[in-house]
Amino acid sequence: MTLMKRSIAELIGTFWLVLGGCGSAVLAAVFMAGSNDIGIGLLGVAFAFGLTVLTMAYAIGHISGCHLNPAVTVGLAVGGRFSFAEAPAYIVAQTVGAILAAYLILFIASGTEGFTLTASSLAVNGYGELSPGKYGMTAGLVTEVVMTAMFLFIILGVTDKRGTAVAGGLAIGLTLTLIHLISIPVTNTSVNPARSTGPALVLALSGEGKALAQLWLFWVAPIVGAALAGVIYRWFEQDARD
Repeated sequence: MTLMKRSIAELIGTFWLVLGGCGSAVLAAVFMAGSNDIGIGLLGVAFAFGLTVLTMAYAIGHISGCHLNPAVTVGLAVGGRFSFAEAPAYIVAQTVGAILAAYLILFIASGTEGFTLTASSLAVNGYGELSPGKYGMTAGLVTEVVMTAMFLFIILGVTDKRGTAVAGGLAIGLTLTLIHLISIPVTNTSVNPARSTGPALVLALSGEGKALAQLWLFWVAPIVGAALAGVIYRWFEQDARD
């Protein structure tokens, strides 16, 4: 399949990830407006992110590989599973998909009475004052590196031809759920530069630029973690290649 078609599949998939994950956090995580019903909370948001990856793995995994994440694309390239030459097209498509989803979430959220745009709206990622638990930059950096490294290590293992997994999409989706359960209080969980860019950019264009100023961490840390996982898993494959 052409790179253009595969990239468009990545755009659609990442759009769904941000719409489902960030959308659940913005629209359903807290008390519902005008009612006494409680929201889905941290557990619900974590599962929402996992479900987006799970569903798209089966929808577009056979088309594009279902990366949905610049860090995954880089990690797979470092691990020898994807072409470095094709990575930029995937990364651009993923980022555009995330931005479109963030705009849609803002449009929907602003349709309720009393909606107010703040620096932490749209489920942005951040540290310090933008961290749900007010964790500092170092804690956020380490968390994002480690969580992304583990995410990529599991992806590489699940998709290894020598493996026995018959439900790779399920394993990867549950991994992302677990990652969110661990790290939502720290950074609101990124492990995905595109997911971080969409909400941060849309907020900045709406006059709230604090998340955009912290966005560098959510590109650097996930990509470093993903590349590290790619190198480590490639070492485990060395005996098989020899």
